Amino acid sequence: MDSYLLDWVNLLLRWTHVITAIAWIGSSFYFVLLDNSLSKPQEKELKDKGVDGEMWAVHGGGFYHSNKYMVAPRWKPLPENLHWSYWESYSTWLTGFALFTVLYLFNAGSFLIDKSVHDWSPGAAIGASLGFLVAFWLIYDAICRTLGQRKNGDLVVGALVFVFVIFASWLACQLFAGRAAFLLVGAMLATAMSANVFFWIIPGQRKVVADLRAGRSPDPVHGQRGKQRSVHNTYFTLPVIVAMLSNHYGWLYSGPNNWLVLVLLMLAGALIRHSFVARHKAHVLGQRAPWEHAVVGTLVLLAMVFWLAPKPPSAEQLAAAKAAAARPAGYAEVSAVVEQRCALCHGAAVQQKNVALHTPELLKQHAQAVYQQASVLKLMPLNNATQITDGERELIKRWYEAGAPVN
Repeated sequence: MDSYLLDWVNLLLRWTHVITAIAWIGSSFYFVLLDNSLSKPQEKELKDKGVDGEMWAVHGGGFYHSNKYMVAPRWKPLPENLHWSYWESYSTWLTGFALFTVLYLFNAGSFLIDKSVHDWSPGAAIGASLGFLVAFWLIYDAICRTLGQRKNGDLVVGALVFVFVIFASWLACQLFAGRAAFLLVGAMLATAMSANVFFWIIPGQRKVVADLRAGRSPDPVHGQRGKQRSVHNTYFTLPVIVAMLSNHYGWLYSGPNNWLVLVLLMLAGALIRHSFVARHKAHVLGQRAPWEHAVVGTLVLLAMVFWLAPKPPSAEQLAAAKAAAARPAGYAEVSAVVEQRCALCHGAAVQQKNVALHTPELLKQHAQAVYQQASVLKLMPLNNATQITDGERELIKRWYEAGAPVN
């Protein structure tokens, strides 16, 4: 029953996390599009009101006219009813951290640790994973605060943060199981994004609003800092998404250079995102859309397709596979593999994901899932903790394709 309830918690947290993430990313993408699509107002009425930029849009059968005031409207007091974009960010982080806790921290021995990568205790792995989230934010924030306002500050900050992300990706893959490392790097960036909103963007906006309502001139540094962190969040978005998704694909995180795979995936996402950001501005200026960065990002992905492609089997391997295919795979052989490699998590005593495989009837019932997870996706056993071999995965495949006999 505990496993069953945990599955429900997993489902509901994941569902809520995805919903709030869509809301956050959607609003972020929209405001980036809006900011980069504004043009200087031409009508005297708008200029007199203090409008710094306007955009006309058509959607859903209607027309929208968006106006942006850099400070405040000149023609009316600042409205009391202001919309603040922050609940989406906080909800996304809270549900994501809750999901990370349920799936990874509560099962650190299975999910965070791969003893072939780094053999340490669950407590140490949990502490290090939480330290990753905190340390990245502190160092990233220090880089932004100390260097962001200097000459070419944005370029310097961007370069240093990029190098730091590379180092963090490498380090995570030296300490944690590949699947956990990919997820942790995504969570690390997502934590910085939400912290930007919590510590800088919203507090800065509140100070500006308070100054305006008190009749004081706001300090422009709040707007500068908020803009800087918002831009960073924009470029973090696609790397975070691909890091979160990629941990479901064993062939990405199980190789010897998995840290480089992760870095290239995130780099491709950032390059593609930049093309979309720059396109909005180019459209307003009547210039050609700068798709070069998206092309480079796509080429990076194509290069990875060829780099990670499995090597063709040797003549000896082909002969062995042909001979194995000619032999029927019976229940006795498969049950021996299941008992040795799978029973630790799916036996009579422990039934992770509410899946038990310790009887012929149960193995038959879950045959498709066993085939998919062990032979096709190669995601199970998790982190290959029980050291299943490729030959045993092939055995399960032949048994399933033969109709999964249990007699």
